[in-house]
Amino acid sequence: MLTVIYRIWTRLITALALAAGLSLAVPAATARAQSTAEPLRLTIKSAESLSRLSLSCVHREYPNKPGHVLNDSSEVQNPAELHPAFYGCFDWHSAVHGHWTLVRLLKLFPDIPNGGEIRAALDQNLSEENIRGEVAYFRQANRKSFERTYGWAWLLKLAEELHGWDDPDGIRWSRNLEPLAAELAARYIDFLPRQTYPIRRGVHANTAFGIAFALDYARATGNVELADLLMERSLDYFGGDTDYPAGWEPSGDDFFSPALMEADLMRRVLSSVEFREWFKAFLPDILRGGPESLVNPAIVADRSDPKIGHLDGLNLSRAWCMASIAPVLAAGSRSRRTLEDAAQIHAADALAEINSGHYEGEHWLASFAVYTLSVFEGLDD
Repeated sequence: MLTVIYRIWTRLITALALAAGLSLAVPAATARAQSTAEPLRLTIKSAESLSRLSLSCVHREYPNKPGHVLNDSSEVQNPAELHPAFYGCFDWHSAVHGHWTLVRLLKLFPDIPNGGEIRAALDQNLSEENIRGEVAYFRQANRKSFERTYGWAWLLKLAEELHGWDDPDGIRWSRNLEPLAAELAARYIDFLPRQTYPIRRGVHANTAFGIAFALDYARATGNVELADLLMERSLDYFGGDTDYPAGWEPSGDDFFSPALMEADLMRRVLSSVEFREWFKAFLPDILRGGPESLVNPAIVADRSDPKIGHLDGLNLSRAWCMASIAPVLAAGSRSRRTLEDAAQIHAADALAEINSGHYEGEHWLASFAVYTLSVFEGLDD
């Protein structure tokens, strides 16, 4: 028990210190003396630090990895020409969730010291004209699968974040973004009835993640048609799943746990009673405190490698899934305690590495960190 507490505490102190831009060493004797860990939480200092990671890339055009299909030579264009709003942060989807990060932190901390800089960046990119350009891109030939469904999901999460925000800038940005959100909501409605099988990989195309964030958006905005379809497809894809081989996770470049992402979706879809029964059949090893490969953080051997560095994101997304699933399980149950403890360890492990100095991770991990901490504080609803 003391070993677990020691690991959580040292990781926790390191993570909070780094998020605040500090350098802090914790004496082992001090760490071992702690009987409980402080809760992982956002502060105005850590929010400013995390926001600067997103600010540093939303206008950074290169390096860039476009998912762009060339129809002819006229489409050999710079990223900012192709995507007037979301051209930075290495790729389109990272630019989108970088903007979500800035909106979320500005909403949570209206007095954040760099708030003016955040507003200026959002105002520049989320203009009506720029969003109109993004919609036009999606409507061109050979764009049917562009950013399906990871980028779609984050765009709807951004639209959800802006929806109903009582802020003059936020109202304008939300109005500007609406045509693109409507375009992608319509694409879900067109695509999912034709997707016979779910995609279970722990990377961008993961179906459970794509549905989960879209369902949050549909419920927040009152899009009943979209919500009904997402619920129906969730049950069709995942309702009968049992004995998931979670011990096979992780794969070498995962940033999602296929097992936990599926469970995080189904806790949105099922009632609490139904979910507990489904979860017991789906991940029976959790009832016994395992499997080890799922409840322990993934090892990230090289943060300068963009694929291996995905595993920091895996540890964060595991943390937010575990922290979201645990409260639905029976109070005092071993499975609930397992997920609660593992969520803390995963989050602290990854948060300590957010400011790694490697753009390979820094261009996107702030978003995963902010979403994870939002879940920990119950701010993700």
